[in-house]
Amino acid sequence: MAKAWLLVTVAGLFETGFAVALKLSQGFTRLWPTIGFCVFALASFGLLTLSLKKLEVGPAYAVWTGIGASGTAIYGMAFLGDLVSPLKIVSITLVIVGAIGLQLSGSAGEHGTRPPQLR
Repeated sequence: MAKAWLLVTVAGLFETGFAVALKLSQGFTRLWPTIGFCVFALASFGLLTLSLKKLEVGPAYAVWTGIGASGTAIYGMAFLGDLVSPLKIVSITLVIVGAIGLQLSGSAGEHGTRPPQLR
């Protein structure tokens, strides 16, 4: 299970990479950022797919998107001249706390009941 969460974490970092590369590609008009986007996106989705063999989709997806969104916002503020504001910092913190909360909520077998599956 810990390996699956490591995969989600690395996939989230690659998500940050593909979002930043997408910005730098200027609408897929610059070659190397476009290639970077493709590589980072493939790695991100591939690792997320592998992690979902062991993890529930909701918490895994929340952590993946939380890392990607927060990482992209932080990178933008640090390196791309994006606006830095107290509200933005608080919002990034809330995204991270929410993703961690979903991850810590555990699987349905540990803390709750699993609804019947649709066929």
